Amino acid sequence: MSLIPMFRRFSRFFRSGSCLLLLAMARVHAAPELGQWVPLFQGIDHVSGTNSTRSGDFENLMVINALRIDLRDPDIRFLSSPRISNYVANVRETAGRTVSQFLRTNQVQVAVNAGFFNPGTYYLPEGTPMTAAGLLISQGELVSPASASYFASLLIDQNNQARIVPTNWPAVSTDGVWTAVSGDYPVLVGGVNVGRNYRNLGGFVHDNQPRTAIGLSEDRRDLFLLVIDGRQPGYSNGAYDSETAAWLQLLGAHDGINMDGGGSTTMVVEGSTGNPVRLNRSSAVADSGKERTVGSHLGVFAKPVTGFINEVVALPDDDVATITWTTRAPATTQVEYGLTSDLGLTTPTEAAATTNHAIRLTGLIPGTGYYFRAVSEAGGTTYTSTIRFFATTNYLSTNLVIALTDSWKYSFANLDGVAWTELDFDDSNWSGPGAGVLWADTRGSLNPEIQPEGDPLPGNGEFPYFTYYFRTHFQSVNPGPGSQLQFFGFIDDGAVVYLNGHEIYRLRMEDPPAVVSNESLAAGYPCDGDAICPDEFVVADSVAEHLREGDNVLAVEVHNYNARSPDITFGLAVTDARTVTVPAVLAISGGDGTTSVSWTRGGFVLQWSEGAQGPWTDVPGPVLASPFTVSDAGSTRYYRLRK
Repeated sequence: MSLIPMFRRFSRFFRSGSCLLLLAMARVHAAPELGQWVPLFQGIDHVSGTNSTRSGDFENLMVINALRIDLRDPDIRFLSSPRISNYVANVRETAGRTVSQFLRTNQVQVAVNAGFFNPGTYYLPEGTPMTAAGLLISQGELVSPASASYFASLLIDQNNQARIVPTNWPAVSTDGVWTAVSGDYPVLVGGVNVGRNYRNLGGFVHDNQPRTAIGLSEDRRDLFLLVIDGRQPGYSNGAYDSETAAWLQLLGAHDGINMDGGGSTTMVVEGSTGNPVRLNRSSAVADSGKERTVGSHLGVFAKPVTGFINEVVALPDDDVATITWTTRAPATTQVEYGLTSDLGLTTPTEAAATTNHAIRLTGLIPGTGYYFRAVSEAGGTTYTSTIRFFATTNYLSTNLVIALTDSWKYSFANLDGVAWTELDFDDSNWSGPGAGVLWADTRGSLNPEIQPEGDPLPGNGEFPYFTYYFRTHFQSVNPGPGSQLQFFGFIDDGAVVYLNGHEIYRLRMEDPPAVVSNESLAAGYPCDGDAICPDEFVVADSVAEHLREGDNVLAVEVHNYNARSPDITFGLAVTDARTVTVPAVLAISGGDGTTSVSWTRGGFVLQWSEGAQGPWTDVPGPVLASPFTVSDAGSTRYYRLRK
């Protein structure tokens, strides 16, 4: 919901209609369901809730997510949308960003959309100048002045003393205010649900809509950030103002204000890999596959939750990795890992209790990303770390065979049943060739973060086509076992890749054996619906089988996430890579009475022996990381590395 002039506010009560409604609903005794608060960061807890039955102030089918922020936590800090460069009040105030982009850019731990904004074009490039509606202060600096139309504000000073001002007009003093964001109107004042007063006003804003709201507890210790999903029948319809207030009360708020909502309603947190993770199901994403660009945000800095498991570190090599961590008490040692955040693989449990843990993962794929978490059990309780990420190294000789600036032939015709992926297919009547990153966008331009910008593609009236087809040729010399293709580029939304007529990879498409047709839709979308995060993937086994000496053809079909997706993007660079062997180098050095053993590459275990021929045993520890300082240098010992 962007900034639009909507209605005059009324302070009078519609007592007759509201009383009848409340009496009718009082006979129903079902209640909304609120889960348990779960710590996400120090001083920040998360809870989700649902309502499926009319009960009291709760009428709609609703799914909510909320954050509770402890304002007494010394590490909690707030950041609202700061001034844009070349700032001009009421003309050029903030940089438009999705909520996920705001979190990533400013490295806050949680973020929500905040106040209303202009312009009302929703899917603008990141950094587009915008103006905020109502009072907005960021880091003590005035970004947008108070407004008679958008008068309910949250004010926070540098000591995290917070207050909600339900009628910030005439404007209250902002002396000492470090952070301020403004909504539209109050829904909860002094513990009273004033959202009921707006029910008979009617209009788009007071109808059941996706909602973002901010609440404050009576003792002003806890700040609540609330999002209510909507416009998704069968999942969540949205909320009336009275329902927004009732949820805030259920969470523990005493005062609360309605912020910008609708398709803007978005709540994100920093995931275990550092990337933003949406907690709610945005109606904008459900409709178009991408988050809305908004001009007002509120973010929170916080420290990680300290737990039983700490100091988790991954030391990867080509096909092995060493995972180390510490625990606050002696515990068992185990690692769960896998190619996705679902994990799926588990090492055997090492039952010996210790506070310093180390496990080697073997049989990994070189040049591949892995997710993992540490697992330790102590006193009958199993503890896990957050899910983390590492990438194995790859010792390769490489040859760039397709650059991002190279050209592709393309078609948007329905090619179902046509052998368009084959090497000998005649594409002479296709469009192009087009060079660089090819795109179609209802906004009229490619996101400036994506380079090199190539030729625009035709669209199907208001929106791009469901599916676009691309082909290009490249040369390969001496392909064979160990051959692989490395892909880097920008694809929005999903794709199927073919080599010489053989499918070799699916990106954000339904997995095989599902058949992909011209009308198939992508199963996901990149980076909040914008292709600003490049895709990287490696294909090995099928490449070694189908790569040919000399001329080869790479064919790609790119699919949109839904029929209303406003853009499509395609650009790929491809590297022909071959595995090479790089030996580890072991060295012994000494001086000033100390001796150390060091080595190149990771994933090895240091062994020693009193004779050159063995027997060999692991150095106690075991020692998994270089260098190792020899504590007893008085005797002769031999060292070697094992995988």
